[in-house]
Amino acid sequence: METLKRKYNTLFEYALLVTGTLLLAIAVTVFLEPSELVTGGVSGIGIIIRSVTVGRFGVDVPLWLTNIILNIPLFILGAKTRGLAFLGRTLFSTILFSPALFLTSYIPRYITALSEIDLLLAAVFGGAVSGAGLGLVFRAAATTGGTDLAASVIVYYKQHISISKVMFILDSCIIAAGFFVFGASKAMYAIIAVYISSNVINVTLEGLSFAKAAFIISDKHDEISESILTGLKRGVTALRGMGMYTKTNKDVILCVVSKKEIVELKELVYEIDAKAFVIVADVREVLGEGFVERPGAM
Repeated sequence: METLKRKYNTLFEYALLVTGTLLLAIAVTVFLEPSELVTGGVSGIGIIIRSVTVGRFGVDVPLWLTNIILNIPLFILGAKTRGLAFLGRTLFSTILFSPALFLTSYIPRYITALSEIDLLLAAVFGGAVSGAGLGLVFRAAATTGGTDLAASVIVYYKQHISISKVMFILDSCIIAAGFFVFGASKAMYAIIAVYISSNVINVTLEGLSFAKAAFIISDKHDEISESILTGLKRGVTALRGMGMYTKTNKDVILCVVSKKEIVELKELVYEIDAKAFVIVADVREVLGEGFVERPGAM
């Protein structure tokens, strides 16, 4: 049973990797590259190199080739500093990304031309699709190489710097290079794409099934708990607490409900104790019975 579960989880994660990598390739090929929006990463460097080589030398260097050339030394450094085990699924997704860029380059020209006409649409949809793709790749505990891998190598030697800060600096430098090559207007649209992408990544990682967590402080905690268990059919947890003003021990009731149930929960509480103290907080993702089952759970 455990072996079957592990195999299912592995297949599920590799399906996420394939889907996410393809979405990212579509975002770059259909939206970002035709409109010359540099959003960072190796693909951003590839967009700059392609534009410069075509404009000055008449040589078209495809993105998939740039991705391979730039990632090879990064993987060698990563393997030497962090070991092959660290690279893990990142190697798979990075190798897959180049063929995905190659295949998506055959998408009909009249589709990609739409991105050149309206930069705002290119930024919005390019950011959304790339964010969805990266989010799926991150959910599978991998990356597509590039600046992520470069940052991990730099942090290995400069351990006092956080990896997120290094990634921010690297991507900022690439976006700045895009500013000088393509101009301020396209750089600003690229920033819009980056903002949308980061938000879609968060939604992909944390889920759309937002819920509410209620912390209830009341002297009638037993009655309220029983009412929630029988009326809402939701689980309740009692947290031991102390009122620092009165120095008396109190049970704090914790209950997680869906957004549509929070009104009913508050009404239920105040019917029992009008003086109850209720704190309601947003919950980005809930895994478990009654909410979202963990992927691959059997």
